[in-house]
Amino acid sequence: MLNLDRLRTLHAVARHGSVSGAAEGLHVTTSAVSQQLAKLERETGQQLLAKNGRGIRLTDAGRLLSDHAARILSQVELAQADLEAQRGHAVGELLLGAFPTAVRGLFPDALSRLRTEHPQLNVRLQEMEPDESVPSVVRGDIDLAVVLDWYNKPLPMPGGLVKAALLDDPVDVAMPAGHPLADRHAVEPEDFVDDEWISWPKGGFCYDWLMVTLRSKGIEPRIRHTAHEHHTQLSLIAAGLGIAVVPRLGRGPVPEGVRMVPVSQPTMRRHIYAIWRADADRRPSIRAAVEVLRSVGEKIID
Repeated sequence: MLNLDRLRTLHAVARHGSVSGAAEGLHVTTSAVSQQLAKLERETGQQLLAKNGRGIRLTDAGRLLSDHAARILSQVELAQADLEAQRGHAVGELLLGAFPTAVRGLFPDALSRLRTEHPQLNVRLQEMEPDESVPSVVRGDIDLAVVLDWYNKPLPMPGGLVKAALLDDPVDVAMPAGHPLADRHAVEPEDFVDDEWISWPKGGFCYDWLMVTLRSKGIEPRIRHTAHEHHTQLSLIAAGLGIAVVPRLGRGPVPEGVRMVPVSQPTMRRHIYAIWRADADRRPSIRAAVEVLRSVGEKIID
């Protein structure tokens, strides 16, 4: 009889394309992965892996068994979801991923509430950007991810996933206190055609959104500085080095010398939502996490 853990290991190698990648995804050593695969080859009497330059590849038998493993593991997850649903309360382990401002803005309260309201639920959180968390949900490395897209730039979403809206996150323009528009009640992107911008790093989802949005307004943005963290961007703005679009979620205290002015366009905001695999949809732990995250989100953004 085929061993489920060994099938899971083979499937991880197929997903990640290497033994080291599978080991990282399964949170085990490369030696443990190699041992599981060697045992699986003995059980099946087939060679499942072959050398490919410095790496490895699945043989025809390996690909065939990996395809079966994917279906078997999906059925196992469905069974686990049904059993959890029958118990009617959130128990077991729940692996979560979220982008940095969601980790800072949503999860301290959300994790505290989940621990209090569902003491039998063991929750683990990893900080990761959507381009990492979405594939992690698809692969089954995590159970649920909190991701984002923009009003005019949807996040590409693979099939087989369920999503639930958590909150809409408005943005403001952050500018030095001495900026000519710092005392305005509201501004438009077109007001900043001559300004230098501080942005997220080039190539990221939010950087691409900023470029698309400003160019749609007839602005060719002059990006002077880039930084991942909003706190770093705000520090640069406090030094008079540019302006930035800054969402409100997870923003924290605004430094001296910085003014936050709302954007008058009500659609200029981020959409924050949770995603999970459809075959885990009945799990009470998923539903509990979404309910708590949505409740926390409603209190954050006015």
